[in-house]
Amino acid sequence: MSNKKSAYIAFDIFPSAKGAATHIYHFSKALFEYYGGGYLFVLGNEELPIFQKEENIEIHRFITDEKNYLKRATAFTEWLWYKLELLENIEVIHFRDIWGGLAALNLSKKRKYIFEVNALTSIELPYKYKILSSTLEKIKEYELFCLNYCDKIIVPSKVIQSKLESLNIENQKITFISNGAEKINALNKKYEKGLYIMYFGALQSWQGILILLKAFANLNDWEQLKLVIASSNHQRISKSYKKLAEKLEIDNRIIWLHQLNKDELNDWLLNAYLTVAPLTETERNIEQGCSPLKILESMAAKTTVVASDLQVVRDILTDNTTGKLVRPNRPAELASTIRFLLDNVEFNKNLAENAYNEFVEKYTWEKKIEELIKVYKNIL
Repeated sequence: MSNKKSAYIAFDIFPSAKGAATHIYHFSKALFEYYGGGYLFVLGNEELPIFQKEENIEIHRFITDEKNYLKRATAFTEWLWYKLELLENIEVIHFRDIWGGLAALNLSKKRKYIFEVNALTSIELPYKYKILSSTLEKIKEYELFCLNYCDKIIVPSKVIQSKLESLNIENQKITFISNGAEKINALNKKYEKGLYIMYFGALQSWQGILILLKAFANLNDWEQLKLVIASSNHQRISKSYKKLAEKLEIDNRIIWLHQLNKDELNDWLLNAYLTVAPLTETERNIEQGCSPLKILESMAAKTTVVASDLQVVRDILTDNTTGKLVRPNRPAELASTIRFLLDNVEFNKNLAENAYNEFVEKYTWEKKIEELIKVYKNIL
């Protein structure tokens, strides 16, 4: 019988180019180091092994050809419940979503449960799929079940915390731990790849890619300026954006990159003049909130960030001190702000320097892991 005492669960492919995978890596590593090993239950694909063992960690991957999201999620919950029910010695289960929570909280043996709420499924799903209102109500029931019956909740955003409190979740159950970023060598920025601004991350509508493309079209007089879009998605997801870029006559000034590894991404990030996080003014960003990794990773690279003036951004950046904030959903205003920073090189450098210092003080993964370990210490 195994003596491993912890499990980390995520309904996400791991590893992958998504920001979620970075978070999973650091938090699961902290869990396993604190408890001396454990089990990682995640999604897989044809390129990843179903089972993997690394020293005192076992990685179990759920792989399916099912295309329907809800059927896939339900199958994952059933598979996971069976896996967990066979493990006797687990004391702590840390899960990132309701599909892991439904399995864990229905086990025959009581453990300590930590629910890491990075997003609410009931808010996220309608941005990706057409969901019946009755199905959404059922998902909300699942969310409340997981929120009420777990022992501790971790949120990366104070906006998410406020949302949970509005659902009458006990405040003392909730611990705020923002996202973090890895330290990288940001000392020598040489702009060796030419002058470009950069967006990196996923291409969901709420990320504001349409706004960014329209803004970039207003910078045509900067003929040498390029826009680099480093997507964490497969290149097929970018087709509609590429068509819009052609229509806006900016396609020859855009460099598209897809699913870069971390070293490749950091190389582009270090050489960018600035990055853009044009989050839209939607329920997903305003009511639910997030803790944008792209902002923190830009700060770590000593690269200035231009971002939407939303609460989730203001929790990290201070306008004209550690970044530039612009009203969301306004391409002309975004273009004007980028133009200002292109014209004011020293001011741009000062913003980046201030942001980097703030990152070192508050947002390294080492600091986030220290905060997480306090939760593990207290929960037992």
